[in-house]
Amino acid sequence: MAKVISAAAAVESPDPGKMVSIKHTRVMKNANGNDVTVLDYEETKDVDAAISDAEAQKASLEAQLVDVEAELVEYQAIKDA
Repeated sequence: MAKVISAAAAVESPDPGKMVSIKHTRVMKNANGNDVTVLDYEETKDVDAAISDAEAQKASLEAQLVDVEAELVEYQAIKDA
């Protein structure tokens, strides 16, 4: 799944902030076998919330990477034994 991120118009509110539009897409094959991009859904959120979400996702992925690297060390040790 891919994301297309762009600036969005701010909604009317007492504290208008910058907003982002996030389109969640994926590539599929059509009946002719050609790749086509399909929009799964679109969301609009405050840019600060989007940044916080991305930072949290980055931290989660970094933690997963540490686990995978530890697995690789174990696999290599078994292979080399």
